[in-house]
Amino acid sequence: MAKSSLRNTWTILAGAIGMLSACGGSDQLSSAPDLTTSQAVVESGVLAGNAPDSSGIISFKGIPYAAAPVGDLRWKAPQSAAHWSGTRAATKYGNTCWQGTAFGPVDNSNASEDCLFLNVWTGAKTSSERRPVMVWIHGGGFQFGTSGDPRWEGENLAKKGVVVVSLNYRLGVLGFLARTDLDAEADGKSSGMYGLLDQIAALQWVRNNIASFGGDPNNVTVFGESAGAHAIGMLLSSPLAKGLFSKAIAESGAFWETPKGVMIPHVVAAQTGTHLGAALGATTLAALRSLSASQLMADPTEPAYSPSVDGYVLPADPASRFAAGLQNDVPLLEGQNANEGTIFAAAAGIPSDTAAHFIAAATAAFGASNINTFLQFYPASTDAEAQQSETLLAGDLIIASQTWEMANLQKKTGSSPVYSYYFSQTSPYNPLPIHVSEVPYVFQNLVANGHGTPNADDLAVADAMSSYWTNFAKTGNPNGSGLPTWPAYTGAGGQVMGLATPVGAKAESTTARFQFLNSFRAPGSLGFSF
Repeated sequence: MAKSSLRNTWTILAGAIGMLSACGGSDQLSSAPDLTTSQAVVESGVLAGNAPDSSGIISFKGIPYAAAPVGDLRWKAPQSAAHWSGTRAATKYGNTCWQGTAFGPVDNSNASEDCLFLNVWTGAKTSSERRPVMVWIHGGGFQFGTSGDPRWEGENLAKKGVVVVSLNYRLGVLGFLARTDLDAEADGKSSGMYGLLDQIAALQWVRNNIASFGGDPNNVTVFGESAGAHAIGMLLSSPLAKGLFSKAIAESGAFWETPKGVMIPHVVAAQTGTHLGAALGATTLAALRSLSASQLMADPTEPAYSPSVDGYVLPADPASRFAAGLQNDVPLLEGQNANEGTIFAAAAGIPSDTAAHFIAAATAAFGASNINTFLQFYPASTDAEAQQSETLLAGDLIIASQTWEMANLQKKTGSSPVYSYYFSQTSPYNPLPIHVSEVPYVFQNLVANGHGTPNADDLAVADAMSSYWTNFAKTGNPNGSGLPTWPAYTGAGGQVMGLATPVGAKAESTTARFQFLNSFRAPGSLGFSF
């Protein structure tokens, strides 16, 4: 076929997309031509991706899954992406979303409010293959991060028979500003959860379009780490996400809780949003929308705008939803790293300059009647030991204990299986299994990290982890040929998979510590704060 005829064919296909979508969505879209052409038809038009790599993996990058949230669409729920004519290049990552500075300096050199893009990696040769789909949600405290990080390039997971999707979502003040005037605009749907609504919109896009890439819209696994895992907990807890995925993986995160307690209510988030207008001299929505993103991000009083219990996306905090058996009940794979607290200790707000100050703070938080039990888990006989215990406690409160609690609540109130892990791999390449350090192993992307070169043990652990993750995406069970058996989690004190050299199941070692912390949990409250 001549090139001009081929272009005309694609133009006709693009023009027919609206009718295809109206007449049945993904089944009709799946009739797109052979994927080895690196072209695919989605609801908005025709895409031209990157040529297949040496393993036959094709990537499509920078695909808009929603309209640019700019102008009057700033601080509104995501709208449908616009249709385009002709063929749209999908070979490079789209803009990063503007990143908040509440946790420190960030790189906004490639940032734009026009950032709602996703990426797809597939090894399917035709759109009829129906491969399992894995949708990655990046971390970053809901303040920073991007789908374009080299640690989570999707090629190596796609080589194991899945279609991989990663996405951007609005961050910081642009993603999580709540205000009463925004509530009034939202027709009773509340405000302040735009980043989560972006994720839900991306999952809806996957449902409607992933068949064009050889993916199965009925076999979707969401997976994420840190804030991405907290997002998984929220998606599992949100009625709006019901039916959009069939399995979930939460790496180091669950309920978006901190040493200060559970997720904030909407009324508190709205008060913070009102203060923003006062701080910037822009008290109306029109005035706030007239400011540039850089002006909003440059506010020296900027707090960490983040998810809240808004009554719409989240009818109640995630822990309460799970406790009541109201979660989206799907197979769950979750776990934590051995040294979660290392990067959080300094900012956790738990005094530890001396053993005396640490014990006093713990006594005030947990009560004098509980301090002896507390010190069994977090000893403080010396100043140095108190600092070590503060690091452990920070990691437990911010990450580990709530991840564990989500698994146990799923066992109590759900019917789907749970698989739990404990990542503790160490090597010159990964000298300490801190927060985030498992992610390159999951994606089998042991990229340079300034520590050293991955050795044979690192490569073996990465191969096992990526196989477990993709097996779970395929069947809801991580086990497969050639892998050490990963037993299903039976609840507190059960077996977990030790992800380290050698990989193998072992008894849970954190049970008593996490039971102690979670004994202070009540609906909507952790029962203590620092």
